[in-house]
Amino acid sequence: QVSLVIGTTGHDDAARAEIARIAGSIPVVMAPNMSLGVNLLFKLAEIGARALGAEYDIEIFEAHHRHKVDAPSGTALGLGRSVARGRGTTLEEAAEFARHGATGPRREGRIGFSVMRGGDIVGDHRVFFAGPGEQIELAHHAQDRSAFARGAVAAARWVAGRPPGLYSMMDVLGL
Repeated sequence: QVSLVIGTTGHDDAARAEIARIAGSIPVVMAPNMSLGVNLLFKLAEIGARALGAEYDIEIFEAHHRHKVDAPSGTALGLGRSVARGRGTTLEEAAEFARHGATGPRREGRIGFSVMRGGDIVGDHRVFFAGPGEQIELAHHAQDRSAFARGAVAAARWVAGRPPGLYSMMDVLGL
């Protein structure tokens, strides 16, 4: 039996529907990032958002090389979905992608995004929880792309022989 591992983002509705259709007949692991560390960060960010109340502002910072064309990255959006889920909302309802000029004070419950592009940065993702009198930072720094390959290999090994279905790296990690 053939299995499929998908580690790309930016799929439109038609592509997502096709992936779901395929997952009805073969096992598919799909994630916005294949790094085991990033996927653990997704879970930790969700737990942090659930544990800390709305008095903690959440900001997601990401940096990539100068040639990356999308912003925020699929991984940053995945982190946004994780913290939104932890807060019992959706990214569409809570995301704040742009700030410029006199924007007024930060609105409670918003998930902010900050993006940097420059040099040859492989990938840097941070989730900040800024609360009264303290800040908590969760971070992942990719020094090279081998972390993504190791995660993809782990996903391929895990999914082999599984029943048809759409799985995530949370399944691969047992989370």
